[in-house]
Amino acid sequence: MKFDIAIIGGGLAGLTCGIRLAERGKRCAIISAGQSALHFSSGSLDFLSYLPDGSVVKHPLNVLDDLARQSPQHPYALLGADCVSQMAEQAERLLINCGLSFTGNVSENHMRMTPLGTLRATWLSPTEVPTSAIDKPLPWKRIAIIGIEGFLDFQPQLAAGSLADKGIEVMTDYLHVPALDRLRNNPSEFRATNISRVLDLVENTELLAEELARLAQDVEAVILPACVGLDNPDAVALLRRRVGKPIMLVPTLPPSLLGIRMHQSLRRRFQQLGGQFMPGDAVLRADLDGDKVKKLYTRNHTDIPVTAEHVVLASGSFFSNGLVADFDRTYEPVFGLDMITESQRADWTKDNMFSAQPYLRFGVKTDNQLHGMIDGKPVTNLFAIGAVLGGYDPLQQGCGAGVSLVSAQYVAEQILATSEVTA
Repeated sequence: MKFDIAIIGGGLAGLTCGIRLAERGKRCAIISAGQSALHFSSGSLDFLSYLPDGSVVKHPLNVLDDLARQSPQHPYALLGADCVSQMAEQAERLLINCGLSFTGNVSENHMRMTPLGTLRATWLSPTEVPTSAIDKPLPWKRIAIIGIEGFLDFQPQLAAGSLADKGIEVMTDYLHVPALDRLRNNPSEFRATNISRVLDLVENTELLAEELARLAQDVEAVILPACVGLDNPDAVALLRRRVGKPIMLVPTLPPSLLGIRMHQSLRRRFQQLGGQFMPGDAVLRADLDGDKVKKLYTRNHTDIPVTAEHVVLASGSFFSNGLVADFDRTYEPVFGLDMITESQRADWTKDNMFSAQPYLRFGVKTDNQLHGMIDGKPVTNLFAIGAVLGGYDPLQQGCGAGVSLVSAQYVAEQILATSEVTA
């Protein structure tokens, strides 16, 4: 099986890199081992929320030089501020072209509401998510937070307590929609995605609107768990029209409807452009000839190799098995690439679980063009993008999605530029 580009990993980084390349007519294959980490995400995308020293970031593009000084191995530092800015803006356009709608832009972070009612700095949030400017409260004084009877993955009282501490008057209640009774009788099936498939039916959306109108008579806005709008993207707009007030969603415990919806939109766009998506497969090993990858061997295709002019490693971190930790070492399992890591296991973690954990900075080491490296030498047709990269802490710095999107766009442009030169 021969392609122009083979991408290992079907998450945010792999899909957006593939989309950009497919837009330019490249024949791309994405080999995806399992469920994308997007299925476990909030649906909001962080670019850079905190510097390594803990400083809160309001204008991310203005602090990239400070970031490079504090964390010289960070992927943003490798690429440089001008490049990062251009690639972030390109990523915003790409997401819009995939039919996704967001609040925010890369020039200024905003605050988005979490399931606990707290506010967290971020780059882009789905337009249904409650947001505010940094250092500003939510734009409503009286809010109804409505849970779903029997749904354990969102507790309106917890969110209400946090918002009440900020001076917002909050009422809580629960929806009673008979259409959900069958699901409610099986707690293991009473999850956000299954609830949405029931509520997204037009007749049930209308019943939901009637219930919300009754509960929202004395408030300015209604906040629901994100359990509507997976199969019917117009469901929230319909609710807003029927109720006559803002209807907002907050993410729940996984599976995350907002994250799944994003993944579906990206995958659909990639395949519409002619991309080949290979789900449930995994790259087991690779053949290299000198400084180039020649063949990839996958679990499903055994002795039939995948060949490509360029290979992009977007396999994720430990969560997605793109990186592996044994008792005494961490490593990248397909190519054996050089790693940013700590040799002593005692140095992988901190005793205080709330401290920045060193292992979160572990990952593949690259050159400034994001080529993967073996024994200090770049593999010239192999690039690494997204969570498999080392040198940054996606949680403490709030930059995981930003690194995925920026690195994906940068590598796509590098491949396109190389193809133009050799054409």
